[in-house]
Amino acid sequence: MVTVKVWDPLVRVFHWSLVICFTVAWISADEWQDLHEVMGYMTAGLVAFRIIWGLTGPRYARFTQFVRSPGRVFSYLQDIRKGRETRHIGHNPAGGMMVVALLVSLCALTLSGWLGTDIFWGESWVEDVHETAGNLVLLLVVLHLAGVFWASFKHDENLPRAMITGRKRPASGTDQE
Repeated sequence: MVTVKVWDPLVRVFHWSLVICFTVAWISADEWQDLHEVMGYMTAGLVAFRIIWGLTGPRYARFTQFVRSPGRVFSYLQDIRKGRETRHIGHNPAGGMMVVALLVSLCALTLSGWLGTDIFWGESWVEDVHETAGNLVLLLVVLHLAGVFWASFKHDENLPRAMITGRKRPASGTDQE
């Protein structure tokens, strides 16, 4: 089957590294504080990298390729509801919104974690913000996975495999770049 390169190696390494760091941080919370903090700092570094790569990286890594207006995202979500959403080679508008939501919530999570360990140690409000941000990230991850599996099913395309290989089938018909 003919495929096209979509996700560059740095996006893919970032993605799977973030999966590992967040998972280990989630599991180690309240149990292994040193490991939890290391994973938090690694997550913060990964997010900083992704923001820079979103501004300077190749076509499908750039925010300008997939971040859409709220109106466009809402329209795409309506298309999903009606079963007429189009396939996108890069992120679809809902996926682009999810990338932004995850990055923003991960910034809140890692910032609140750092504040809670270095500046406001023992302050309950910082701990509450950190826990709420962690739960928000977890909720977004579940929604992200649901979207990935729905789009994979709907468009007959294995998106997890594409995030491993970096390749998808080329655009055809009404597909969008």
